[in-house]
Amino acid sequence: MDTKWRTLLVAMVVAIASIFVVACGDDETTTSSSSDGSGTASAADTGSDTDAATLRAGLTHILTEHVDLAGIAVIQAATVEGGLDSPEFEAAAAALDENSVALGDAIGSVYGKAAGKQFLELWRSHIGMFVNYAKGRLTGDDKLAAKAAADLDQYRSDFGAFIESATEGGLSKEAVAEALAPHVASVAKAVDDIAAGTGNPFVDLQEAASHMPDIAAALSGAIATQNEIPGDPASPASELRAALTGLLDGHVYAATITIATAINAGGDLKDPGVVAAQEALDANTDALAAAIGSVYGDPAGEQFKELWNTHIGFFVDYTLGKATGDEKGAKAAKKDLAGYREDFGAFLESATEGGLTKDAVSEALIPHVESLLTTIDAAVAGDTEVFADLRTAASHDVDLAAVLAGAITTQFPDKFGG
Repeated sequence: MDTKWRTLLVAMVVAIASIFVVACGDDETTTSSSSDGSGTASAADTGSDTDAATLRAGLTHILTEHVDLAGIAVIQAATVEGGLDSPEFEAAAAALDENSVALGDAIGSVYGKAAGKQFLELWRSHIGMFVNYAKGRLTGDDKLAAKAAADLDQYRSDFGAFIESATEGGLSKEAVAEALAPHVASVAKAVDDIAAGTGNPFVDLQEAASHMPDIAAALSGAIATQNEIPGDPASPASELRAALTGLLDGHVYAATITIATAINAGGDLKDPGVVAAQEALDANTDALAAAIGSVYGDPAGEQFKELWNTHIGFFVDYTLGKATGDEKGAKAAKKDLAGYREDFGAFLESATEGGLTKDAVSEALIPHVESLLTTIDAAVAGDTEVFADLRTAASHDVDLAAVLAGAITTQFPDKFGG
């Protein structure tokens, strides 16, 4: 990889997730934007570890996180004392703004600081519009909500114009505005359900987040083409890595929301709010199991689902132990999670035919487990650092997605090679 792209991608990835490192080998093993001479991309161009695949996965992570953090902020505004003026909302909003700054830095690393600043101003403005919409719906101020909805409609066009200019027509204003319509509508629906106490806002939030990988795919495609970034962001391997990134991100946020809801309900797992949050978490687990099953077969998908649900149960046990002062129970749950890492490692070693070893998987899961435990501790203590801890926890699953995608694409080159 030449110095230009090494520098750009490292800057891009650090700005996007603050947890990636682009693994650049020597000239014989690094990816290249050249084809095999036939006009089609070579296997090296279409792998899950190319620069373009890393770009797409990074954008998937940070855009999905944007929706989840925005939803959490609205939930804080609706459910805690003080609403929009509460310390909890302010802390959630601060975490959301950190996400926005990271995305602005990522755009600036490609298009220059001026473009990054312009992007950040636009992005922050649309978050402010969602806050106004939420405020209007939560307080019954229909006029404010209607104006915010109109502002969001105009924002889609303004943001489309920015992207069209930045990508030099790679993405048109109209195409971007249209792509943003489901994002705006689905987030608004989540706010509506929270305000009215109808539907399932947690499932709404999951639906809203599900639109972001498509936006990440479009953006990464335009950026990669315009800047001749090595690799193919639309390859099956890139698609797999991005899909796993979005699903694992969703797991961390859905699990944390469920746990926080259970804490607020005094540990009552039958509380309607807890049940609603659990429904969204279950849907995420089903989607992950389906993804594994699509590669390794339905029995493997079911085995994965059983293991995954078991580790979620251990996190719940830890939460209840901490929340009720049952330190013995919390310690037992922590021990169970250590055992889970071994069991899940054995499952992946078998599935990948040794592509990932049991010990390597167990080791890789340590940050996931430890960071979620830290997040739970903060939630139980009522510490507003919980939102920053949550971002850290989610960041580790981006690494897991990269590792898993790499093993799968290596194991099945015919399916994921191009």
